[in-house]
Amino acid sequence: MSVSNNSDTAINSKDKLLLAIDCGTQSVRALVFDRNGNLLAKSQVALDNYFSDNPGWIEQHGHFFWDSLCRVCQKLWQQKVISPSSICGVSVTTQRATVLYVDQKGEPLRPAITWMDQRRATIVPTLPLYWRLVFKVAGVSDTVNEFMQDAEINWMRQHQPDVLSRAHKCLLLSGYFHFHLSGEFKDSIGAQVGYLPFDYKKQRWANINSWKSKACPIPKDLLPELVTVGETLGKVTKSAAQQTGLPEGLPIVASAADKACETLGCGLLNESVGQVSYGTTATFNVVTKKYREPMRYLPPYPSAIPAHYTCEYQIHRGFWMVSWFKDQFAHQESSEAALRELSTETLLDQQAANIDPGANGLMLQPYWSPGVRYPGPEARGAIIGFTDAHTKAHIYRALLEGIAFGLRHGKEKMERRNRLAIQQIFVSGGGSQSSTALQITADIFNLPVIRPKTFETSGLGAAINIAVNQQLFPNYASAIESMCHFEQPIMPKQENVKLYDSMYHGVYRKLYRRLAPLYKIMHKLF
Repeated sequence: MSVSNNSDTAINSKDKLLLAIDCGTQSVRALVFDRNGNLLAKSQVALDNYFSDNPGWIEQHGHFFWDSLCRVCQKLWQQKVISPSSICGVSVTTQRATVLYVDQKGEPLRPAITWMDQRRATIVPTLPLYWRLVFKVAGVSDTVNEFMQDAEINWMRQHQPDVLSRAHKCLLLSGYFHFHLSGEFKDSIGAQVGYLPFDYKKQRWANINSWKSKACPIPKDLLPELVTVGETLGKVTKSAAQQTGLPEGLPIVASAADKACETLGCGLLNESVGQVSYGTTATFNVVTKKYREPMRYLPPYPSAIPAHYTCEYQIHRGFWMVSWFKDQFAHQESSEAALRELSTETLLDQQAANIDPGANGLMLQPYWSPGVRYPGPEARGAIIGFTDAHTKAHIYRALLEGIAFGLRHGKEKMERRNRLAIQQIFVSGGGSQSSTALQITADIFNLPVIRPKTFETSGLGAAINIAVNQQLFPNYASAIESMCHFEQPIMPKQENVKLYDSMYHGVYRKLYRRLAPLYKIMHKLF
């Protein structure tokens, strides 16, 4: 698969290195890879002080994000392992759907509204009659209304029109970083995941008459110029060079959002291969050349490979539930882990590994937050099957199993809708460091599970974009072959497969349907 690039100078030297900046929910990391995909240097700065001025709000100052990016670059050079002059390109991948409104100088007019924020508009646009009839016939009127209530632009129009009137651009976090690095209001096509008037099929801003433009009315002049994944988006300015230590004039290569870069870092090119991302949001992903909706009326997102799509099924809170469990219930384990110089997660993982598959009949439904299309907006989480024999370790194992059950459900929905047959699974994200979670995944999916040798797959995906842009490889297939490396597959244990299959069909698949009427009552009450 050959791709073109628009870099001014091709870099052929094997000594040239690739810098990926990965800004996730919990930290921003600067990662230096060589052309063989080896991680040579890494620095990290925590993003741990989000704030909430009102219930459900989760915000962050734009300057804090940019200052953190500058700090993480400076920490990298202070290690004196890598020289800035050895870097041939930089690419930024970020958390998705975090929105900033900025003035002509790129200065934020208000704090960033993060993807975790739960504020909702109560006054939304009235769609043209044609679209209302279409959505009514399709049975998705409620879903579209939820979309409009969740869209930040509609909340801004209702509550902060003065800020909106002064805004020069509405940017995702990726676009905000790109402006501060390049001085230009440009962003990657691959980063456009959020409540924006974006045409996912054509991978461009939506037509003014489309329902997206009516439901999410952001004027086109408030949106950044879009750049194709893998192309040069700009060059590091003198000001950005002084703040970050990056060489002035360094090419900035358009990559994609963090989940899409993870799939590239796992080497996905074939529709027969799936990828599980055990991150703050847990997802099941497939990369396709064709526009394939993972569920009806839910679009595939842009891939980190040009002109490709990422079909994605989400469990919104995913492996965030591990942190939730640790914070709420694992204080004793945290103290013990500290004495043993282990992470709390490692100790919990060891304890869960000693619990038999199935957690002695404990079943967790992982809908701590509702999804976009499934489950419905009323959804809540559930744990059923308690007896006096259950311990915290049983609950923790049931949590890992519940997330895997949920993603298996997403995989099967995707396979049925698009006539796919997934034969192999790659697992990445922070949760992939858990050997217990990996074996559970293999057993529940009944498929070989492969873990990349680096946990920094999102950064590796962004580095692959740089490598192809700089003509270190002729195409993405050859770059993946050289840069993606994997551990030995974890094979399913057939005695566990049989048990999990019975639990999945006999209990898990029936659970949401049985509980949904109760959730709807609770949704109205609370």
